[in-house]
Amino acid sequence: MALSSFFTSPRAVFATSIVLRTTFLLYGLWQDANSPMKYTDIDYYVFTSAARFISNGKSPYARDTYRYTPLLAWLIYPTTWSGRFWFSFGKVLFAVGDVAAGRMMYRILKEHRKMGDERALKFASIWLLNPMVATISTRGSSEGLLGVFVTALLWAVLAKRISIAGFLLGFAVHFKIYPFIYATSIVWWLDDTRVGRKVGGPQQPSDSLVDQILAFLNPQRISLAISSLFTFAILNAVMYTMYGWPFLEHSYFYHLIRIDHRHNFSPYNTLLYLNSSPNVLSSSFELERLAFVPQLLLSAVIIPLALGKKDLPSTMLAQTFAFVTFNKVCTSQYFLWYMMFLPYYLPDSTLLRSPAIGGSALALWIVGQVAWLQQGFQLEFNGHSTFVPGLWASGILFFLVNVGILGVIIHDTRSKDAREVRSMKKRS
Repeated sequence: MALSSFFTSPRAVFATSIVLRTTFLLYGLWQDANSPMKYTDIDYYVFTSAARFISNGKSPYARDTYRYTPLLAWLIYPTTWSGRFWFSFGKVLFAVGDVAAGRMMYRILKEHRKMGDERALKFASIWLLNPMVATISTRGSSEGLLGVFVTALLWAVLAKRISIAGFLLGFAVHFKIYPFIYATSIVWWLDDTRVGRKVGGPQQPSDSLVDQILAFLNPQRISLAISSLFTFAILNAVMYTMYGWPFLEHSYFYHLIRIDHRHNFSPYNTLLYLNSSPNVLSSSFELERLAFVPQLLLSAVIIPLALGKKDLPSTMLAQTFAFVTFNKVCTSQYFLWYMMFLPYYLPDSTLLRSPAIGGSALALWIVGQVAWLQQGFQLEFNGHSTFVPGLWASGILFFLVNVGILGVIIHDTRSKDAREVRSMKKRS
């Protein structure tokens, strides 16, 4: 009874989400001061160091391993001010960002999924009250802030605010490259019937290629393309003017050749490790350099074209899940990229309607991570060589688990039209 009444109050849910993050922030300060194992993510030290270089009139790329847009360093500029509190400013900003993303999820569930307050709050709480989300943001990862941009993008498209959606798409891709995969599904979703364009009488299919192209290029798709490309180009032009070639090299081109192997759940992890060693002779053919081929084919082409007209939020979930699963670098922060879409997918999903399937999927997803982390702990903290077979085998296991879950998501999204028809028949 108490739990049910809790979800009838938006104020209670959002206040709890803020308290949760505040608790983690304060605990993190204590752990950093009293434990050799720090709570603060190593990336946060990179961000704050880049901000300090900016405050001294230098480039953020003077900080080794800073591989992000300069906007991120500028956003956390207050971390350069004196005082213990100001060093945590970025963490507070990221935590506020993921609460704001949760607020927008709640709005989308109400406005576009037509849920009541209580049900919408329950599913928004998958993000808002998730300890993993709160931990990652309060440790200093910027993924929660990215969640605001991506969730706002989804809202703008569903609300048919196309110019705003284009701006947000361009901004999100500048901030973090991967949201470009959503362009295909959004463009495919924006057909004439979706955007409410009035068409006089039944339309006859045309065999003319020119007619088909003109029919595809409706005003909404053109507006999205122009506004997103303009935003992306302006931001890049400004950053290039300020920081020159290092901006392009570290923000974009580096990600094509990165060989990060630490804390990497990907099955490419062992190959990346071997190729990162100057003492190991590598062949001219490096398999991991082709990892982007299946990754982009699935996430940016096949999935959006197959599912985009079925259900946009679930399609974006499937795209993101495929992108993360097949990426040659896969860390815990990346899981937030697809977790932000779970509130829209789960209500009518097989994972929720079938407790056996959903429980098994969750258990295997956790076990896959635990198996990898156990091997990683033996390697990094105890100095035991666990690359083969332990770390490699656990990476393969986690990959297969994720592929299985992706299959369920794709199946559910493809079946969405049939479920909606059955639901309408029941209501009538």
